[in-house]
Amino acid sequence: MEFDKEVDARGLNCPLPILRAKKALADMQSGQILKVLATDPGSQRDFAAFAKQTGNQLIDTHTEEKTFVFMMKRR
Repeated sequence: MEFDKEVDARGLNCPLPILRAKKALADMQSGQILKVLATDPGSQRDFAAFAKQTGNQLIDTHTEEKTFVFMMKRR
Protein backbone atom coordinates (compact mmCIF):
# COMPACT_ATOMS: atom_id res chain seq x y z
CA MET A 1 0.00 0.00 0.00
CA GLU A 2 1.32 3.44 -0.89
CA PHE A 3 1.79 6.09 1.79
CA ASP A 4 2.92 9.71 2.03
CA LYS A 5 4.84 9.68 5.30
CA GLU A 6 6.26 7.06 7.68
CA VAL A 7 6.78 7.21 11.44
CA ASP A 8 9.07 4.60 13.00
CA ALA A 9 7.99 4.26 16.64
CA ARG A 10 9.51 0.80 17.17
CA GLY A 11 10.90 0.37 20.66
CA LEU A 12 8.79 3.21 22.05
CA ASN A 13 6.08 2.63 24.62
CA CYS A 14 2.70 4.32 24.65
CA PRO A 15 1.82 7.10 24.43
CA LEU A 16 4.90 7.93 22.33
CA PRO A 17 3.79 6.15 19.10
CA ILE A 18 0.48 8.05 19.23
CA LEU A 19 2.21 11.36 19.94
CA ARG A 20 4.59 10.84 17.00
CA ALA A 21 1.66 9.96 14.73
CA LYS A 22 -0.32 12.98 15.91
CA LYS A 23 2.62 15.28 15.14
CA ALA A 24 3.14 13.75 11.68
CA LEU A 25 -0.58 13.97 10.81
CA ALA A 26 -0.62 17.66 11.76
CA ASP A 27 1.89 18.34 8.94
CA MET A 28 -0.06 16.36 6.34
CA GLN A 29 -2.83 17.24 3.89
CA SER A 30 -6.33 15.77 4.04
CA GLY A 31 -6.47 12.36 2.36
CA GLN A 32 -2.76 11.63 2.72
CA ILE A 33 -1.67 8.29 4.21
CA LEU A 34 0.58 7.91 7.26
CA LYS A 35 2.34 4.61 7.95
CA VAL A 36 3.27 3.97 11.58
CA LEU A 37 5.55 1.17 12.77
CA ALA A 38 5.28 0.21 16.45
CA THR A 39 6.30 -2.68 18.71
CA ASP A 40 4.21 -1.86 21.80
CA PRO A 41 1.33 -4.40 21.99
CA GLY A 42 -0.86 -1.68 23.55
CA SER A 43 -0.52 0.39 20.40
CA GLN A 44 -3.20 -1.70 18.65
CA ARG A 45 -5.84 -0.59 21.12
CA ASP A 46 -4.41 2.94 21.26
CA PHE A 47 -4.47 3.53 17.50
CA ALA A 48 -8.07 2.30 17.24
CA ALA A 49 -9.08 4.75 19.99
CA PHE A 50 -6.95 7.54 18.47
CA ALA A 51 -8.67 7.12 15.10
CA LYS A 52 -12.11 7.32 16.73
CA GLN A 53 -11.21 10.41 18.77
CA THR A 54 -9.57 12.36 15.95
CA GLY A 55 -11.64 11.33 12.93
CA ASN A 56 -8.55 10.15 11.07
CA GLN A 57 -9.29 6.84 9.39
CA LEU A 58 -7.38 3.69 10.38
CA ILE A 59 -7.45 1.99 6.98
CA ASP A 60 -5.15 -0.97 7.70
CA THR A 61 -3.53 -2.74 10.62
CA HIS A 62 -1.27 -5.74 10.26
CA THR A 63 1.84 -7.32 11.76
CA GLU A 64 5.21 -7.76 10.07
CA GLU A 65 7.80 -9.74 12.06
CA LYS A 66 6.69 -8.60 15.54
CA THR A 67 6.09 -5.04 14.32
CA PHE A 68 2.59 -3.58 14.22
CA VAL A 69 1.91 -1.57 11.08
CA PHE A 70 -0.83 1.07 11.09
CA MET A 71 -2.01 2.92 8.00
CA MET A 72 -3.92 6.10 8.82
CA LYS A 73 -5.67 8.39 6.39
CA ARG A 74 -5.61 12.07 7.35
CA ARG A 75 -9.13 13.45 7.65
